[in-house]
Amino acid sequence: MIIKVCGMRDTSNIRAIEQAGPDWMGFIFYPPSPRYVSELPDYIPDSVIRVGVFVHPKFQDVIQHVKDFHLQTVQLHGKASPEMCQSFREKGIKVIRAVPVTETFVSETAEYVGKVDYFLFDTPTLKFGGSGQSYDWSLLSRYPGPTPFLLSGGLSPDSVSSLQKFHHPCLVGYDINSGFEISPAIKDVASVKKFIDQIKTTQP
Repeated sequence: MIIKVCGMRDTSNIRAIEQAGPDWMGFIFYPPSPRYVSELPDYIPDSVIRVGVFVHPKFQDVIQHVKDFHLQTVQLHGKASPEMCQSFREKGIKVIRAVPVTETFVSETAEYVGKVDYFLFDTPTLKFGGSGQSYDWSLLSRYPGPTPFLLSGGLSPDSVSSLQKFHHPCLVGYDINSGFEISPAIKDVASVKKFIDQIKTTQP
């Protein structure tokens, strides 16, 4: 299972969380977010996949951030057309398309099939993620694939037992953020490490 720790910014916290063993680390480039990254941290980890998170992205702005922050993957929320997603992939950038899980979410994924590498199924919120709120995971049973997805939205240290009981053939990972924070952009290292260890033990 892929474990993505999102909403990172503080250099010392980045170093500590890297040691906890996540696979991916997310950096948010959306100014209204309390986890907004306005400048390059003093340390960017090499041992994880670096993911830039964008809302209503503009193509050249994303490309510039990819270069400046040495990103390998972009996660796109809001208005991001299938054609834009495909253009990033043509430049060697992997693409995660965030999709709020509503009653109609399956139809919203259809036009992106073959144009993105992953979906991220998240809680519907005006904040575009980081709300700390969960949703009814049973809705995900409607998703037919084939694109793999990460489960996100309100995950916390208390979510482990429920996650261990949830199964879907296209589920490849989890995205954790606000439920593991001491304060915005500062993660509780012990909680993150325990979560990763528990998930990796049962769902490698």
